[in-house]
Amino acid sequence: MDLDPYSGAPSGKNVDSPGFSDTERDDRVYRAYADELTRFANSMVGPDLAPDIVSSAVLRVFTSRAWKSVTNERAYLYKAVANEARSHHRSATRRRAREQRVAVPDRTEMPELRPDVAAALAILSTQQRAVAFLTYFMDQDESTVGELLGISSGSVRKHLGRARDKLREVLDA
Repeated sequence: MDLDPYSGAPSGKNVDSPGFSDTERDDRVYRAYADELTRFANSMVGPDLAPDIVSSAVLRVFTSRAWKSVTNERAYLYKAVANEARSHHRSATRRRAREQRVAVPDRTEMPELRPDVAAALAILSTQQRAVAFLTYFMDQDESTVGELLGISSGSVRKHLGRARDKLREVLDA
């Protein structure tokens, strides 16, 4: 029997021997190729994910119907690990894209205001202050402000106009 010099496993030959059950065959195949498959996966997904990729690929292979008729187990397992790594990358890319689509910019701190502006904003009603904040500090348009506050665009314009008038009156005095 020819052995792979790198892994010590049978080189591209079927590890299946007469008299072994499917579970014993799977165990022998896994023991023969697990280390080299993990090194291979490591090159594609890094050391943190490589064992998980190999485990997922091997489980998928061992539970497939096609596995019993495979003649070159090593090649089949390499292909399965490569497919699992590609699937992981696609999934991670889709997840990052979804997260970026719904991510809200981190603007939790109020911008620094002059004391007179802060005092003038404090005079505004709660609704006027909310509309002014969303419009001027969060750069939201009328329809978005209305949607966020549960009011119409006309109400947003009304509250913003009154807030401007009050601010002008207090700041120009």
